Amino acid sequence: MQYGSLLKQVRKLSGLSQEKLAEKMYMPRSTISKVENNKMELKLSDAIRWFQASNAPDALAAMLCGVDVSSLAQFLSLFFGGVIKWM
Repeated sequence: MQYGSLLKQVRKLSGLSQEKLAEKMYMPRSTISKVENNKMELKLSDAIRWFQASNAPDALAAMLCGVDVSSLAQFLSLFFGGVIKWM
């Protein structure tokens, strides 16, 4: 399964350039590019570091569970919005 586009989206949503993410992860910028273009796969430990550096643990959880990240975000906002209104 290829996750390059998801990883790129997570990086961009966190406001990180490829260079900044590479610095945070202690890896070359070219590696970030290869991963985002599905030319290279990450080890699970590196994927976890990617989501930590991007401050996106929810996206990691969704990916590991096979859930679409945008669907999860929409569900959580509806759920918590409904809870707040109910209280």
